[in-house]
Amino acid sequence: MAVVLPLDQMTLPEKLQLMEYLRDNLSRASTSMESLVWHEEILDDWLAKAQSGQEMFTDWETAKDEIRRRVS
Repeated sequence: MAVVLPLDQMTLPEKLQLMEYLRDNLSRASTSMESLVWHEEILDDWLAKAQSGQEMFTDWETAKDEIRRRVS
């Protein structure tokens, strides 16, 4: 089934709403899809760095505050 959307005519909020709908729909799918090999490799690399202390993490609220400071 081919779906054609007027993406060039859609506003950013409309596009984001569409993305949210697709994500929600895919997350409810009864069949699961295996992770792509490259994605698993990236996650494994991230996990190894996290466990070795090479990566530093910030809680989400602090990260949002930092992003807001940077863009304002």
